[in-house]
Amino acid sequence: MSDMEVQSASLPAPGLTQWQRVADTFTAPSKTFEDIKHGNKSWWMPLIIMAIVGYLFFAAVYTRVGMQQVVDNQIRMDPSTAARMEKVPPEQREMSMKISLYITEGIFIASPVMVIIIAAIVSLVLWGTINFAFGGKATFGGVLAVWFYASLPSIVKTLLGTIVVFSGMAPESFNIKNFAPTNLGAFLDPVETNKALYALATSLDAITIWTMVLLGMGIAIVAGVKRGSGYIAVFAWWAIIVLVGVGVAAVTG
Repeated sequence: MSDMEVQSASLPAPGLTQWQRVADTFTAPSKTFEDIKHGNKSWWMPLIIMAIVGYLFFAAVYTRVGMQQVVDNQIRMDPSTAARMEKVPPEQREMSMKISLYITEGIFIASPVMVIIIAAIVSLVLWGTINFAFGGKATFGGVLAVWFYASLPSIVKTLLGTIVVFSGMAPESFNIKNFAPTNLGAFLDPVETNKALYALATSLDAITIWTMVLLGMGIAIVAGVKRGSGYIAVFAWWAIIVLVGVGVAAVTG
């Protein structure tokens, strides 16, 4: 064997491109996470894809529903908020409505920044959990990259929501907090249904569970631990968040 052949055999295999990692997230996710483990931690492509799909959804809601209608629907679907709004003077009510409108539009516009902030917080928690509770060796950058790729299924939900908006639905029935039929709550009346039950039903979301499975697999791979440890770390935190949400809904509902 020549020296050139020996050197070629010793070189590491080239990493996947970001497009390959995106595609593999849906078809062979372990390949994506193994590539991240080997040091390819770029995550800007998933962020760009999620931002583009998110802005398409925003454009659909803005043109077919209207942002003021979105705010009106949220107030109407929350009887306690609607009751409070009825008690305030007209001038104060109008100002509150304007503030709610600006906040809603601002959330849509700044969504990529919010995604990065949420990703950093969640990744920090999972990084600490998988390393200190399960003896993993993940880096924060690796967990952050896993989070972005594992979150790609969210574009499926956003695209479904866009289709729903363009399907001819009545603007008055649009619920920005549950805009796609991917969970049990989408088939319940948010006004008539018990708030705790509705919160639980909304949490049982197919896309969310898909994302949690990918996230558990991904952090286990980059941390070098059993996949069961990754699933426990992710689903334990998810269960806590769901229980807290259901509890708050029960108290405030």
